[in-house]
Amino acid sequence: MKKEWKILIGTGIILMAAIVIYAVSLLNDRIPSNNISVTGNTGGNLNNKGLFAESDGKVYFSNAYDNGCLYSMNADETEITKLINSRATSLNVGGDYIYYYMDSSDGGSGMGYVIPTRGVYRCKLNGRDSKCLDRTAAITMQLVGDYIYYQHYNNKDFTQLYKLKTDKSEKTLVSDSVINPAACFDGTIYFNGTERDHYLYGLDTRTDSIYTVYEGNLWYPVYHQGYIYYMDVSSNYRLCRYSLSASTVEILTNDRVDCFNVGDYSVYYQKNSAESPALMRMNLDGSNPEVVAEGNYTNINLTSAYAYFNEFGADTPVYHTPVNGPVNVTPFSAAMDAVIP
Repeated sequence: MKKEWKILIGTGIILMAAIVIYAVSLLNDRIPSNNISVTGNTGGNLNNKGLFAESDGKVYFSNAYDNGCLYSMNADETEITKLINSRATSLNVGGDYIYYYMDSSDGGSGMGYVIPTRGVYRCKLNGRDSKCLDRTAAITMQLVGDYIYYQHYNNKDFTQLYKLKTDKSEKTLVSDSVINPAACFDGTIYFNGTERDHYLYGLDTRTDSIYTVYEGNLWYPVYHQGYIYYMDVSSNYRLCRYSLSASTVEILTNDRVDCFNVGDYSVYYQKNSAESPALMRMNLDGSNPEVVAEGNYTNINLTSAYAYFNEFGADTPVYHTPVNGPVNVTPFSAAMDAVIP
């Protein structure tokens, strides 16, 4: 009888331990809800690979000097810390988590990266508890409230828009069309058409319904303070902005633009020119254009303190200049120093 009681007690302890472990696991997997107005990054950064994302004074970035591994720092570039040993792009930050696209075939080190791994991932702000949410090839992704909208790329050269809840549930096909989810404000994703036209469309993420906003001919829309900034396809890719309230268009520059980003006070863009290519900066209304750096540059990412960019065709060196105030282009040497043992 005593032996049977010991067996029953032991079994009960094991069951209770299993229940506790399961309950803790559920709590750890529970992701606090975000307001529908929460977005993971700016459209301008995401259209430039999403290499930098800022939240609550912290900047999370893909360190080009360390194969694109994920790092964090203060906005003034102090306290640089490595978070994970994998290449991270399309960075999004929301609540207590970082969401990113990882492709170990392009970077990363260690035994965990012998076999190429791609997917949409989530980790805590300190880099811990990294978890794959969808093992898929993706392009651009944007956090909208409690969902990640991302361009799923399959082996048939076909791109679809999916959404996935931040807790890894409710994976849903939103559209078979090629939709770039980078530009978002208050739960609405703004994107240009790619099939019948290049109109500006809105995708209401509350219902996932799509509607026409403006019958223009545009590319790479970016939302900022009531305007949609975009490249005008019909006029040699000049930069314009469309007022969502007044339904009017302003021409910001007649320069042909390769890429651009919009900050709180300035627009940065790469001027396409055979004679005098340059990274340019101007006010939000197109006034006071000035040269930031002569030559061809790409991957323009903005934070509250700096504009980051690199030469076309070379990931390093990475350059930066104060995002506002006088131009002062220097190498982003703090990121390189952080890699040196």
